[in-house]
Amino acid sequence: MSETPTHPLDDPAADPFEVARTAAADIARATGVERHDIALTLGSGWAAAADLIGETVAEVPATEITGFSASAVVGHTGSIRSILLPSGKHALVIGARTHYYEGHGVRRVVHSVRTAAAAGATTMILTNGAGGIKETWKPGSPVLISDHINLTADSPLEGATFIDLTDLYSARLRELARGIDPSLDEGVYTQFRGPHYETPAEVQMAKAMGGHIVGMSTALEAIAARQAGMEILGMSLITNLAAGIQKEPLSHQEVLQAGRDAEAAISDLLSRIVAAL
Repeated sequence: MSETPTHPLDDPAADPFEVARTAAADIARATGVERHDIALTLGSGWAAAADLIGETVAEVPATEITGFSASAVVGHTGSIRSILLPSGKHALVIGARTHYYEGHGVRRVVHSVRTAAAAGATTMILTNGAGGIKETWKPGSPVLISDHINLTADSPLEGATFIDLTDLYSARLRELARGIDPSLDEGVYTQFRGPHYETPAEVQMAKAMGGHIVGMSTALEAIAARQAGMEILGMSLITNLAAGIQKEPLSHQEVLQAGRDAEAAISDLLSRIVAAL
């Protein structure tokens, strides 16, 4: 006899949207907030924004919410926070991201986004720390995501589900962000499978394909957010120049340090963007 899956999304027969609805109900009970209007996934370097955007109503370990796992990456908080914004809206801040390279399957990668949608959020802000291909970008620079290239060879969509991705990353929200900081540049995000960093040849391939940013998250989440009907703002913190663009070896410690160095500035920027929504 086969063993019963220990995680609700590991069962092929499970409905991932029903699991998300259960998770949303868990969040409502744990936070006392019935509906959240905005959701943010805070990647490496972005976590301090949660302290600036409003008043924390409740914070719960992600492992207490159906379908969520402990964060496997240093730099992610591993919690879910409900925050009351000055506007009176509520934001759901997700500090527990499941990365594709963890090997849990794409359903678990996008579970947080589907849960946010089930909790009522109509705007999804996806952030990450990533490598930059443009040599003019310096470590610590925030960059808007205008589009993406998905090199995971996977999709969160199942069956004959056809979703238009023409304007996946909202032009309206990018313009709003540039109204807060006119110096913001933008570029095409390229998601690799990871967890290894890209080779210089792979970076040049991404560049030839039209990519400007390389990383290991976000694209699959954005597709799931679009399927859920959410408006999406994507932002990358350039933590380093990509392999071959910078000559020094890459390291996760470098990523974390760049995030720490830029944390105050990018968190303030993101809080002002959220306030303008």
